[in-house]
Amino acid sequence: MINKITQLFNIKYPIIQGGMIWCSGWELASAVSNAGGLGLIGSGSMYPDVLREHIQKCKAATDKPFGVNVPLLYPQTDEHIQIIIEEGVKIVFTSAGNPKKWTQHLKDHGITVVHVIANTKFAKKCEEAGVDAIVAEGFEAGGHNGFEETTTMVLIPQVCDVVDIPVIAAGGIGTGRTMLAALALGADGVQIGSRFVATTESSAHENFKAQVIAAKDDATKLTLKQLIPVRLIWNKFLQEVEEMEKRGASKEELAEHLGRGRAKLGMFEGDIHEGEMEIGQIAGLINKIKPAGEIINEIVKDFELAREELSTIQF
Repeated sequence: MINKITQLFNIKYPIIQGGMIWCSGWELASAVSNAGGLGLIGSGSMYPDVLREHIQKCKAATDKPFGVNVPLLYPQTDEHIQIIIEEGVKIVFTSAGNPKKWTQHLKDHGITVVHVIANTKFAKKCEEAGVDAIVAEGFEAGGHNGFEETTTMVLIPQVCDVVDIPVIAAGGIGTGRTMLAALALGADGVQIGSRFVATTESSAHENFKAQVIAAKDDATKLTLKQLIPVRLIWNKFLQEVEEMEKRGASKEELAEHLGRGRAKLGMFEGDIHEGEMEIGQIAGLINKIKPAGEIINEIVKDFELAREELSTIQF
């Protein structure tokens, strides 16, 4: 398949693996890139020296393009950006911040820049800032979401109508059928996160992976909207948050209860009761842990089959 995204990143398929915290290390990123997609290292859960190690190991494990996802809200962003430049990474996805701050600096070093947004307003701001493409993420997605709660099906065509740069769809995508739907809505590619959590190469704890493959269609909820909306699997911690919100807990009370390190506790250390387990609604379609390369092949095969089936429809 050749389109704007495969040409922009020099990859075989327009499939990007989300750079998720605590899940997306060099093993997952290199496996996805070797299979024809674009693997991303998730720097949001890494200290600078750890990020450098993951980049170097990824370069040794693949000769294909890969990138780094950089959430701009973290205090060590400056150091992460410098390491990315020093290590010669050529693709950076940014999120959770103003794209104007780093886009030109990265592009001055020959880096392709993509920014994640959740509404048309910021899609246009990204284009003005000079990014090469955007990820438009619906609130079906796992982890932190936009406040708008706009679904992928509604968001993608609206974003495509207001920008001229390539659009990558995210949120609720994890199969070839959902990929085909995203492209039919106008997207040029897809970013898939949750499906790659349940892979052999993911650095997520096995307890978290088990929760993902056991999840049904009602297993997740968007919560902590007073702070930053985040989609989580139901567990004891999420139940406590729900009870606090029902009794009218303040923003400060919720922040105190959240504390620090909840995502690491749940996703990386495997405490399925007290930790945060960030995953998207697509978890209901995930029922087995597989190698990332096998998942890429399944998505492509499913995509082609669904496209062929649709081609037989006549009006």
